[in-house]
Amino acid sequence: MNRSRALAVLAVSVTLLAGCAQGGGEPARSAESRPATGAPPAPSRPATAAPPAASAAPSPSGRTPAGTLLVADFGSDTVTFVDPARGPFASVEVGTAPYGLVVGADGRAWVSTAEGVAVVDTKTRTRLARVPYRTASGPVTDGEYRGGGMGIALSPDGRRVYVGVNVPGGNGALEVIDTASLKVTGRVPVGRRPFDVDVARDGSEVYATNHDSFDVTVVRAQGLGTRRNEVAPYGTEGGLGSWLKPHYAAVRPSDGRLLLPFEGERLVVVDPRTGRSEIRPMTANTHQHGVTVTPDGTLLTVGTGPIDPATDRGPSLTVREPDGTERVVPLDGPHENVAVSRDGRTAYVTGGFTRDGFWDGLTVVDLSDGSTRRLPAGSRPLGIAVL
Repeated sequence: MNRSRALAVLAVSVTLLAGCAQGGGEPARSAESRPATGAPPAPSRPATAAPPAASAAPSPSGRTPAGTLLVADFGSDTVTFVDPARGPFASVEVGTAPYGLVVGADGRAWVSTAEGVAVVDTKTRTRLARVPYRTASGPVTDGEYRGGGMGIALSPDGRRVYVGVNVPGGNGALEVIDTASLKVTGRVPVGRRPFDVDVARDGSEVYATNHDSFDVTVVRAQGLGTRRNEVAPYGTEGGLGSWLKPHYAAVRPSDGRLLLPFEGERLVVVDPRTGRSEIRPMTANTHQHGVTVTPDGTLLTVGTGPIDPATDRGPSLTVREPDGTERVVPLDGPHENVAVSRDGRTAYVTGGFTRDGFWDGLTVVDLSDGSTRRLPAGSRPLGIAVL
């Protein structure tokens, strides 16, 4: 995206000011699993990969098998359990408009909703508690600009959950939850709309990626001191009307640097300790959102589609090897986030999308050959984890 094009896009975006451009817990209760409903619209082209052999989905009273997918239903008040061969088989009520989720080694899932962080036992598929936020974020609503939890992460030792809380019209906050007491034990201001939260490999720092303030807030785990790292490879012209903002980040396993993709054109590599950044070229030429990184350093990045349909490409999944080599897998329709199977062979890309054009399912990508198939999965799924 050259400078003149970027400025032209900003002018249109300022006019629209829409979508991506703008800027102790409750008493424990058990929420019974209920059959999941809904299926994605038919693809505009045939699926390019046959589904794998069927696996045995558990009965509503059975324990959840390893390899099950868990998605946050942003279009509902649930998380949905998805058999990666057959589709959804159960859901659990967690709270209004769940956005992100993270799962600990003990099998508990932590889900950021508009009302608080829900705690779900994924083995038995029951909700254990919901921890209300300390930050006042306005009325409980749904939709892209709702207040409440967005990005969420777990400390390496499993003792703390970090959640970015959006405050409509202002700066957000990072809240710290003690996983034993289920209480908020700390709070610190961050930037606007904390889309994503990540934790350093040694747990010493937490990183809140703030969409509407073009930055990452680095938070020290001990003492909660902060520093701001601006991440704006296209500049900050256009402010809230700009499309060219950070969305999600991944921590590179080899050195702890943050990887933030922009527009399928630029990968910003940030040293969070110094704030210095480097820019590497990318090849997908599409508006990018969700990311994940595998233990060997392979980066997977979701392209949601074009800003300018006349010059940009459509939705895709970029698979970027540690040496910078990229494969771009076309996707059918917008997507938001991505997770990878335990064996590293399959990617699961959620169709929820934070803007218009979302759908109720996943695209399953065979990473060996780039073939794809669609799978129903809850209601506007955003966050995803492999159990």
